[in-house]
Amino acid sequence: MTEEKKDSKKCGGKKKIMFAYGFIQLGSSFVSAVALAAIAFGFCSIKKESKVFNNCVTEIVENGSTNAEAVRYCNGGN
Repeated sequence: MTEEKKDSKKCGGKKKIMFAYGFIQLGSSFVSAVALAAIAFGFCSIKKESKVFNNCVTEIVENGSTNAEAVRYCNGGN
């Protein structure tokens, strides 16, 4: 009978540890999901910025400048 009590006490501690481990795993999965969403929204803004840059270069080249001059101008040069 004393052995049964000792076993149940050891098992109780393991349950708490396993619960904490599961909670930490769930929390880290949530943080990962939020980080991936933030990265995805960042790619959307990069896509818009590249489209504007390409339109700028195309417009400058159509006005008679070379590609190098157009890229320098769209990057903020003179």
